[in-house]
Amino acid sequence: MARARREPRSQSNSLASDNTTLMSAVQENLRLLAELRTTARSNRNGGPLGSQASCPQDIYRLVGPEMENLVQEQVQVILLDTKRHVLDVVMVYQGNISSAIVRPAELLRDAVIANAPALVLTHNHPSGDPEPSPQDVRMTKDLVEAADVLGIELADHVVIGHGSFVSLKQRGLL
Repeated sequence: MARARREPRSQSNSLASDNTTLMSAVQENLRLLAELRTTARSNRNGGPLGSQASCPQDIYRLVGPEMENLVQEQVQVILLDTKRHVLDVVMVYQGNISSAIVRPAELLRDAVIANAPALVLTHNHPSGDPEPSPQDVRMTKDLVEAADVLGIELADHVVIGHGSFVSLKQRGLL
């Protein structure tokens, strides 16, 4: 009967030490990458983080240039602090040419993780016409209800078209 080979205690301790050192290096690299990402996306460097987003025009200036010419529908959430400064802009879903079906949980996940008290939902219409569809209005109402349960304010839902936008809040649909 063969006996299981055991590593000497010193080699086992050395491996554990190497793993701890490696894990510390990986954690530090991830921290530095997150810091670089935040710095690159900061308002001082032309990025969205820290920008004011208190009205639909601010939202359009923030995401319109990127979203208005997309050939597929894209859904983004803009996470806001209590003073309506941008904490993050997150692309939640990339749909097809005419639709993007998204559950409220997917739209709220990043706000919960970031502890954001408010968010703005944005999506584009590849047709170029920003007029909200009945599905857009229904999704907005569902999101308001779900967000309310979590204590998150849906500040607006802005639909982006070619060179224009519609705010569901301004339309009284929020």
